[in-house]
Amino acid sequence: MTPPPRLLPLLEQFDFARERLANRLVGPVMDSGDGTDTEVVPMTDEELFWEPVPGCWSVRRRVDGPGPRATMLAGAGDWGRDAAPYPHPWPPPFTTIAWRLSHVSEGLALRADHAAGSRALTRDDYRISGNAAEAVAAFDAGASAWREALLSVDDAALDTVGYSTYPHGSDAEEPFIDIVWWVNQELLHHGAEIALLRDLYRER
Repeated sequence: MTPPPRLLPLLEQFDFARERLANRLVGPVMDSGDGTDTEVVPMTDEELFWEPVPGCWSVRRRVDGPGPRATMLAGAGDWGRDAAPYPHPWPPPFTTIAWRLSHVSEGLALRADHAAGSRALTRDDYRISGNAAEAVAAFDAGASAWREALLSVDDAALDTVGYSTYPHGSDAEEPFIDIVWWVNQELLHHGAEIALLRDLYRER
């Protein structure tokens, strides 16, 4: 199916943000912003879980239980992501690369399912990654699934309120094109946060 013309700019933005984050995580190079390739050292497990301040929310072994101010570990498998029911703790806990990357990857995978899949997956079904290689692979899988879902929609779907049935956002109340925009900004802003944390880890 040919994507609707008004989807194309959002699709191009998504592809750009996805590639930029992927290159920032594993390299071997990234665009420095001026067209010059900058060498990238692939992210390690230690870096993934680095806590730059006390009391971080992160991804943890389920047997160890949730971290400070968290009340549960979200997700499936031996690892979980620190979480708490609304209202969340205030001020918000600082989150590790592991937490942020898991959050982005889960959102992509679940929204893909709720737009073009079973429309049944929840956070309890999403397997949380426990090392850097798996976390990067999960991001790639989620991004690929979301992109494939976008390629399956027509112009009418973009205007359909509730086209995505994702249960953890405003999807039920907004036209699908607004959700596409939202996913892009999630990837852009969390990608920038992860990039900054990588810089801080390098200079710690």
